[in-house]
Amino acid sequence: MRTVGVCRTITDETLREAVSHGKNDYPFAYYPEDIWRFDFHRIGWHWHNELEFLVAASGNAVCCVGEDKINLPQGCGVFINSGILHRFEAYQSVYAPNIVFAPSLLAPEESLIYQKYVRPVIVLSAPYQILEPHIVWQRQILQILGQIFALQEEGGRNELSTVRMLLEIWDLLEKNMEQASGLPKLRRLNHKQAQLQTMIQFIHDHYMEEITLEEIAGAASLSKSGALHIFQSGIHTSPVAYLIGYRLSRAAAELLTTQKPVSVIASDTGFASAGYFCRKFRQHYHMSAGEYRKGKQGKNMAERMYQIKQ
Repeated sequence: MRTVGVCRTITDETLREAVSHGKNDYPFAYYPEDIWRFDFHRIGWHWHNELEFLVAASGNAVCCVGEDKINLPQGCGVFINSGILHRFEAYQSVYAPNIVFAPSLLAPEESLIYQKYVRPVIVLSAPYQILEPHIVWQRQILQILGQIFALQEEGGRNELSTVRMLLEIWDLLEKNMEQASGLPKLRRLNHKQAQLQTMIQFIHDHYMEEITLEEIAGAASLSKSGALHIFQSGIHTSPVAYLIGYRLSRAAAELLTTQKPVSVIASDTGFASAGYFCRKFRQHYHMSAGEYRKGKQGKNMAERMYQIKQ
C-alpha cells in the first residue's frame, strides 16, 4: 500500500504506536513508504513491541535511536529491536520500504526456538543494528529483505515464503549481532525512555493548559536540568519545544476536522494568544493556519502507523 499526500504516525500518550501491524493470526505488515511525505519529513518518535527492518532503497535516510543519529545511505538498512523509541528523517525524497512484525511470528513464545534464538536477541542485544552492503552477513540480510519486499508487491499466497525468509534473516542476525556489549546501553536507554514517556504523557494530558518546565519535570520526579537532558538525549529537542510542536499538531488536526475559528483553536490548544499561535504555525508549516485549512481539507491524508501519535 503506497501512501498518498501527507502521512502521520499515530501514537498514544507514551509514544507507543497505536496501530496494529498485520492481523492476530498473521502479525506482519509491509510499508512501502517515502519518508519525505510524512509531516515535517519525518516518521516521528514512536516505539512498538514488534521488530522492524527498514531499507533506504532510494535516497538517504536518517534513523534516530536515543542519543544516536544514524545516517542510512542509499542501499543501507537498519533493524530496530522490540520496545525501542526511534524515528526516521529525510532531507529529500527517500523511498524506504519496511516491515514490522511480532517476534511470535518467528516461533511461539513458549517454544524452544523462541527461548533459545529469539528472546536473547530481544532482551540482551543492542537497540538496533545497522545493515551495510559491504559486510557479508548484513548484505545477505539486505538481499533477503529485497526479496520479501518484492514478494509483498506481488501479493497472493506469500505468507509461507515470507516467514521462511524472515527465519533466514533471523538466523543471520542471531549469529552475528552483538549481545553482551549492548546490554548496558539498552538498559540505560529503557530507563531514560520511561522517564521521557512519563513527561510526554504529562504534556499530552495537559497541553491545553498553561504548564511550565518545572511541572513537566516534576511529572517524572526530575529537576528542570534533568528534564532538559532527558528530552535532548532522547528526542533531540527541549520539553518546551516539544510542547509547542504538540500543540501545533493538535491545532492542525482541529483545522482539518472542525470549522472553529483560528482564535478558538489557538485557545483550545494552549496558546496564550492567536497572534503567537499564528506565528508559530507559520514557522512549523510554512503557511498560515487558514492556508493550511484550505489546502489540506478534502485531500486524502493517508494516515499510517508512525507519527506523533495522539
